[in-house]
Amino acid sequence: MTLRPASASDLLIDGKLTAGSGGVFDVVNPATEEVLGQAADATADDMDAAIGAARTAFDTTDWSRDHAFRARCLRQLRDALLAHGDELRELAIAEIGCPAFLTGGPQFEGPVRDLGYFADLAENHTWTVDLGEAEPMGLKNHRELRSEAAGVVGAITPWNFPHQINFAKIGPALAAGCTVVLKPAPDTPWAAALVGKVIAEETDIPPGVINIVTSSDHRLGAQLSEDPRVDLVSFTGSTATGKKIMVAAAETLKKVFLELGGKSAFIVLDDADLATACSMAAFNVVTHAGQGCAIPTRLLVPREKLADAIAATRKSLAGLAAGDPTDSGTICGPLISARQRDRVESYIELARSEGGVIEIGGGRPADKPKGWFVEPTLVSGLDNSSRVAQEEIFGPVLVIIPHDGDEDAIRIANDSPYGLSGAVWATDPDRIEAVVAGVRTGTLGINGGIWYSADVPFGGYKQSGIGREMGVAGFEEYLEVKAVARPA
Repeated sequence: MTLRPASASDLLIDGKLTAGSGGVFDVVNPATEEVLGQAADATADDMDAAIGAARTAFDTTDWSRDHAFRARCLRQLRDALLAHGDELRELAIAEIGCPAFLTGGPQFEGPVRDLGYFADLAENHTWTVDLGEAEPMGLKNHRELRSEAAGVVGAITPWNFPHQINFAKIGPALAAGCTVVLKPAPDTPWAAALVGKVIAEETDIPPGVINIVTSSDHRLGAQLSEDPRVDLVSFTGSTATGKKIMVAAAETLKKVFLELGGKSAFIVLDDADLATACSMAAFNVVTHAGQGCAIPTRLLVPREKLADAIAATRKSLAGLAAGDPTDSGTICGPLISARQRDRVESYIELARSEGGVIEIGGGRPADKPKGWFVEPTLVSGLDNSSRVAQEEIFGPVLVIIPHDGDEDAIRIANDSPYGLSGAVWATDPDRIEAVVAGVRTGTLGINGGIWYSADVPFGGYKQSGIGREMGVAGFEEYLEVKAVARPA
């Protein structure tokens, strides 16, 4: 079976591959602006059918109770996707604009292999816990706790790391015994639709257990959030949209998991290797053109070393120019769309108007007349109250800010509506521990430490979200707990 779409990539509804009622919409290569092909354009009627299929599959089949079968299906899906790895990597680079090196990690292979981790959880989770006997009100009872699937999950995902985020929702939701309706971002529909093709043709996942609905209409996400047949909404995207989903879900009091924005701080203390730290900060902020919610975009350095830090960061960014994502040496590819490039450029102009200095970058690469590229950019001369230091830009733009010691660095890091991720570079273990304990964020790397892994929960504090994705904590987001008692 070939996965390359000849024209339109179908919806997956109730186990069948079907055309979208709204026709098709174009899939565009962000590095070349060329139309790659089309994706099925679903309507509200298609979404209604998908939700109905998921509801029926949950309510009328043994999917939620057959743990071993679910584990087998997840491993089956993992193996089938890996067998199509070359095709899917090529298509990911073309559709997402992600640098080729990332497809060996979070842009494809890592998340696919992680399906095996969630299969293991389905098999090994303690689904029933015996609490033993007790005598409430003098009556002897035997009690137990049962973990059960939450029900129908509406999964709404973004375009920046579509494979990673799609599987971080599909994997634990299916492992927990839920059924799923996946609504991927319009910018990257193939990353989801082609998985639907594999599910339909190469796995034993029953009809209705997972439904994939691509559409150019963002309102279908709201439809998922509002429908009373959906028990849980799992959303990754902007904080503004996450707030709207909370409001929509409140009408039916459904559970929500929200993984939202970030404006993470990269803290450098005065005992760190400044050049190495600044080089790593530069590398992070240009990876995938800065289109990652957990990428640190505020570089906090000792005030007395500010000039040296600017020089070191500028030098590193100069060697990380935006390039062709098919080139194995490219770190910074294009932005996903002309709309996103306009947004990033507007923030660069805002930095100038606020009195910031563009130390390097600030424009479009002269050698890239096609594609939605922005030069890696370093902004200095602004404090943490500036909008470019407070708002998520989602591009290769780093703001460097001086601090006056460890406590001040922690204060600046926490002076943000977000609390998703961060980093600290230092030598003294006690000072490192003070920063780790003091910064209110969901993940934090020490001296280049990498926290991303299938078994590590990911999520944030404050306006960076609610709940955790990945790990046992992420798996348990898709469970309900039932207490059962009987006379002893």
